[in-house]
Amino acid sequence: MSLPADLPVFPDLSGKAVLITGASTGIGAAAAEAFAHSGARVAVHYNSSHDKAEAVAQAIRARGGTAVLVAGDVTQEGAPARITAEAVAALGGLDVLINNAGGLVKRVPIADYADPFINEVIDLNVRQVVHFMREGAAAMTAQGRGGAIINVSSVAARNGGGGGAVLYAAAKGFITTATRGWAKELAPAGIRVNAVSPGVIETPFHERYSTPEMLAAMKAGIPMNRLGLAADCAGAFLYLASAAASGYVTGQMLEVNGGQYMP
Repeated sequence: MSLPADLPVFPDLSGKAVLITGASTGIGAAAAEAFAHSGARVAVHYNSSHDKAEAVAQAIRARGGTAVLVAGDVTQEGAPARITAEAVAALGGLDVLINNAGGLVKRVPIADYADPFINEVIDLNVRQVVHFMREGAAAMTAQGRGGAIINVSSVAARNGGGGGAVLYAAAKGFITTATRGWAKELAPAGIRVNAVSPGVIETPFHERYSTPEMLAAMKAGIPMNRLGLAADCAGAFLYLASAAASGYVTGQMLEVNGGQYMP
């Protein structure tokens, strides 16, 4: 993963304990390296991509940073609690939680919706995030020093998604709405809750689910005339995690989309 050469360092993140779900590739991997760049200690979560997660951890360690691996299928019962507990034990606490794990599953038109597909989309993009919110908030509240939780939404939550992606878009819409509610509920505990909403980012997500023709059409609607890179999202996570930079920011959606959507 190549981070921007001029990526700023946020000194108040140094030494912070950060758990990032789905951090073996794409946006999660970029976020992991970015936090380590600011001196944070990072728990790199992965499901089946052990080698890729290890490569992220090794890149962090090669720069003198601290990274630990935490494995698990976030959709399995009890997994969010176990993953959070393992990260807390390995890092000695939890200051920042990035709920990045999620996915489209596959593109399906409404006529072909089957219950297993519906359940898979909701389990992967809604249910597990709710569970991580509960576990992360409990860990931070017990510590008594506040913290930051950053969820990952999508531009799809704003426009309903592309062909066959309506349930995914709706799931991300849930994340957007719930982030605002959680921000209000957790503010008294000193926990800020925000979301990063990426646009069309060149990651394994689009390699798997979008054709070259679809990507070209998406690019044509982006004022900056390019698709995003995972590294383009890194600064947004650092800003929202840093109390020095965004201590009075909560319940917000930070759009990272090259101008594709302007609220």
